[in-house]
Amino acid sequence: MTVFAGQGDAHRSMSLLWAAPDVPRAGRSGPKPALSVAAIVTAGIAVADAEGMAALSMRAVGERLGRTAMALYTYVPGKGELLDLMHDRVHAELPVDYDLGDGWRPAATAWAEDAFACYLRHPWVLQISQARPVLGPAELGAMESLLRILGGAGLPTRVLRGVVAALWQLVRGMARTAAEARAAAAATGVPDEEWWYARSARLAELAPDFADRFPLLTALESDAGTETAAGTGTDADAGTAAPDGGGNPLEAQTLAAFRTGLAVLLDGVEAAVGRRAG
Repeated sequence: MTVFAGQGDAHRSMSLLWAAPDVPRAGRSGPKPALSVAAIVTAGIAVADAEGMAALSMRAVGERLGRTAMALYTYVPGKGELLDLMHDRVHAELPVDYDLGDGWRPAATAWAEDAFACYLRHPWVLQISQARPVLGPAELGAMESLLRILGGAGLPTRVLRGVVAALWQLVRGMARTAAEARAAAAATGVPDEEWWYARSARLAELAPDFADRFPLLTALESDAGTETAAGTGTDADAGTAAPDGGGNPLEAQTLAAFRTGLAVLLDGVEAAVGRRAG
C-alpha cells in the first residue's frame, strides 16, 4: 500500500504545517478549545501505530478522542492534511544537532541509526511515497541536519545530492523490510519458523542439488548463519540507537545488513573525499 502525501488542499495543508494553529489569535477571548490540531495529530499517529495505515480515518481518530469525525474538521480539513501533519510530526522526533567533534562519519552513522529506529516505531510512515515530499519543517529539518553533517566531507553538490539520496533510501528501504518482518506473522497467521520450515523442506525435496546449482548463495547463507551465531553480524562501528531484532531472525538479519550497508556506503563517501583531496 503506497500513499502519496500532499493530497489535501495545498493552502490549508502548508498553513497547518508551518503556522502555529493552536495559539489563539491576538485579542481572541473565550474558553480554551476542547480540541486542538496537536491533539488530533497525536491521536492519528496513535491509530496508525496501533492499527496501520489502512485503519486511519477521520472517524477512527475522532473515536480515539471521544468525538465525532465532524468535530475534527474545524481543526483539520480532512485525512489528506492530517496525514501530512502526522508525517511531519514523526520526523520531529529526530535530533536536530549532532556532535561533529569526531568528524562527519560518526555523526552520519548516528543520524542513520536514529532515522532507522524512528521508522520502526512508526512503520506506516514508510508507506508514504517520497515522490512528493510533505515539505514540512520537521521533514526538511531532518534533511538539513544530514546536509550539515555531510558538509564536513567537502563533497561537490552533485556528489552530495547522490549521497543524501542513497543514504536516505538505504535507511527507509531496510527499515521497511525490518518492519515487514515484524508484521508478517500477525498479518498471515503463520509464524516465521513454520513458514520457513515448510518451504525449505519442500525445496530440499524439489531441488536436492540446490547447493551445486547455487553454490554462491549457499555459501552466503552459510556464512551469514555462522556470523550471526558468533555475534559478528553487525558493523562494529555502528551505533546503538536501532533495535536489536527483538528475537525475529529476519529482522535481526535486516538490521545487520543495514549496518553493514551503511558502513560500506560511508566507506565510499570517504573514498570520494580522499580522491577530491588528492
